[in-house]
Amino acid sequence: MPADDTQQDSTDSVTPYSVAGDLDYERLLAQFGADELTDDQRRRFPDHPLVRRGSFYAGRDVDAFLDSEEQSVVTGIGPSGPMHLGHAMVFYFAKRLQDAFGARVYVPVSDDEKFWFKDQTAAETSEYLESNLRDLLAVGFDPELTRIVVDTEDADVIYPLATAFGRDITNSTLEAVYGTPENLGQGFYPAVQTAHLLLPQLVHGEHETLVPIAVDQDPHVRVSRDVAAKARYPATKPGALLMRFLPSLGGPGKMSSSEGVAIRLTDDAETVREKVREHAYTGGRASVEEHREHGGDPDVDVPFQYLAAFFEPDDRELARVERDYRNGDLLSGELKELAADRIAEFLESHQRRRNALGDVREELAAYRLTDAERERARDAVGFQRA
Repeated sequence: MPADDTQQDSTDSVTPYSVAGDLDYERLLAQFGADELTDDQRRRFPDHPLVRRGSFYAGRDVDAFLDSEEQSVVTGIGPSGPMHLGHAMVFYFAKRLQDAFGARVYVPVSDDEKFWFKDQTAAETSEYLESNLRDLLAVGFDPELTRIVVDTEDADVIYPLATAFGRDITNSTLEAVYGTPENLGQGFYPAVQTAHLLLPQLVHGEHETLVPIAVDQDPHVRVSRDVAAKARYPATKPGALLMRFLPSLGGPGKMSSSEGVAIRLTDDAETVREKVREHAYTGGRASVEEHREHGGDPDVDVPFQYLAAFFEPDDRELARVERDYRNGDLLSGELKELAADRIAEFLESHQRRRNALGDVREELAAYRLTDAERERARDAVGFQRA
């Protein structure tokens, strides 16, 4: 295991902005210093398909989080487009932890990141931000236990924290974890992400935090743990819960709002069915006759992967679908229709809550940091105001 959380083997490149080489999830555990989840840990989480069926497969300091009486969960988004199913799964999982454990949930929204890393105008980012905020509010987080922090709008907190943490992130760490930044904004952004991940502790005092995150976003966690380990600030190392990629409709690779065809949280049922029918990669055979004789392969079938990850809660029903598909009793087209129906049912419920919201900014007010919380965070890193 690496001596610290920021070491990285150069043979594979896994950063929040690119994934190169053949992704070996097991190898990443040793490379990045994470541990595979045990059966006991899975049982201690609230029952959820993402944990029970292995989408969340590894973590750091998971037992410390599960043992703690005070917990926070941090999971965010960068407004680079409309939110899609991959986003929704993690946010609904965070809500499940909040409901089961009474955990706080902090949601950083990185609108500044998109200016540094994407060819995206401020106007486009602003439009995506409003849409993303409406989807976040539709998840149904408890406003008493939830804080949504927008980088450019909450700069009075985020900038002082990032300024303090920027002193503790060396150039060697930056390049080892992220590669060489293309501009100064990219070089500074790890300090901003560290501000996101340590913020709950700076507001509420030292306690266990958990970051449920896709494995490509793990570099942010490793850097924040390295900063926390220096013990300059009242914060313990954030724990991590690492998730395998949800495949894109077209096959292996994570779902993206900017690449390929993704199912958006605003898609209606017919749009979902059209996208699944036309674009979903299947594990079926070339002909119905061959499929009936030899069966399909659910291990590579994207509609089945979506059902297994999140959209079929009943284990027995999922097992039946897998068995029938392997045996050739269930055709690829039929499996596509089943997955599309389940996804459409989920989105119908989400969209009903989304449409019932009033003005986004008025709704958001209950989720903003209070003045006292802002002051405590600044004080924790030595940025007291006169």
